[in-house]
Amino acid sequence: MNANPPSIHRYVVRIYYEDTDAGGVVYHANYLRYAERARTEALREAGIPHAELVHQHNRMFMVHRAEIDYMRPARLDDSIVVETRTAQVGGATVTLHQTMRGPDGICAVARIKLACVQIDGQKPARIPPRWRTVLDSMRCDDVMDTRRGT
Repeated sequence: MNANPPSIHRYVVRIYYEDTDAGGVVYHANYLRYAERARTEALREAGIPHAELVHQHNRMFMVHRAEIDYMRPARLDDSIVVETRTAQVGGATVTLHQTMRGPDGICAVARIKLACVQIDGQKPARIPPRWRTVLDSMRCDDVMDTRRGT
């Protein structure tokens, strides 16, 4: 496990033709896919991979709520960076803030609330202590500043 994970995780995504709509810009739903990949990599690099949560604790994170603000389009062949940081950690939930930055600035900002649930029955379950500690270490207090689109 990474003893001091960075508070902001960065994941690079290249925009391919399959990601775009008829206007040549990223189709709006694809930002959710990019956010999902970035969250998975952020947990893995922080030393708390989702697969370990499943196998060792019989728990998983499920998206409870997703909010996205679209600022400007990402286009074919752009390279965008998805920045992931923790906004809030509760007993059985964690809220992440994810900013997608392209060559011209912020493309989209997502606020994703994840619920920790038991795999069998999918009832809410407390986030295991090690996950909570690492998620807390990824917290940034300035998460709302990026909503301005700069």
